[in-house]
Amino acid sequence: MASEDVVGKTSATIANLAEEAKIASEGVKAPSRHALLSICKSLVAGGVAGGVSRTAVAPLERLKILLQVDHLSFCFHGQVQNPHAIKYNGTVQGLKYIWRTEGFRGLFKGNGTNCARIVPNSAVKFFSYEEASKGILWLYRQQPGNEDAELTPVLRLGAGACAGIIAMSATYPMDLVRGRITVQTDKSSTQYRGITHALRTVLREEGPRALYKGWLPSVIGVIPYVGLNFAVYESLKDWLIKSRPYGLAEDAELSVVTKLACGAAAGTVGFGALYKGLVPNSVKVVPSIAIAFVSYEVVKDLLGVEMRISD
Repeated sequence: MASEDVVGKTSATIANLAEEAKIASEGVKAPSRHALLSICKSLVAGGVAGGVSRTAVAPLERLKILLQVDHLSFCFHGQVQNPHAIKYNGTVQGLKYIWRTEGFRGLFKGNGTNCARIVPNSAVKFFSYEEASKGILWLYRQQPGNEDAELTPVLRLGAGACAGIIAMSATYPMDLVRGRITVQTDKSSTQYRGITHALRTVLREEGPRALYKGWLPSVIGVIPYVGLNFAVYESLKDWLIKSRPYGLAEDAELSVVTKLACGAAAGTVGFGALYKGLVPNSVKVVPSIAIAFVSYEVVKDLLGVEMRISD
């Protein structure tokens, strides 16, 4: 009997240890799987936001390109090469003319190529901002007296700048070859058949470094632009929630319209719109940024991602 009791207790102990080990193992793996899933959801939300915002302003993007082509033709040849250029005189008139001559599809011509570039850029940008803001806040809280500090507009500006650098670096080769495809003519020495073909050709004929020609000026230009977008949007949201000037309940979320207004305000302070010079581009920047921010948060809500930018 004694030996049986010993065997029984030993078996029970082994079983308990095995169960504890299993629980511990699952406890280690679960957060890793959860973190990976959260990252994927965040990237998907950022990509969808970029695609939705770019598609929403695709007609204005098409009109801007048509106007730019006409302007360049006039500068180089002394005359407008497009016989219909006069029809593009004015944003509304231009959009009406495209609709009348090319139909609905004409307004969105080239949007697929634009989305192929903007979707990964937007995905990386939003995710990078979240990670950069957490890292910057952690470093800031390591300073004496800042243990309970929250994100400030300056810290958000820094996080946005980091996000802009990372996103630009990650997708710059696509921007480079897209630019080459845009300016190539029938007389160009190299004829690119598309983004993939252009990437392979540049990599084979010019080497990996060629894919990052002009990277530094582009990054310098995007730092204040993206930084200000995030800083203004997040700071405005934070101020509205904390001050509650419109009688918001304690746990109430800002409405979509209010978030769109915050995004529109963020779009008005981007340096990029000041240097483009064309009305269609200036008009599209504000709604594009507003839609991108709101789409990102809406998709994250739908996907059930707990983490928020402001967190």
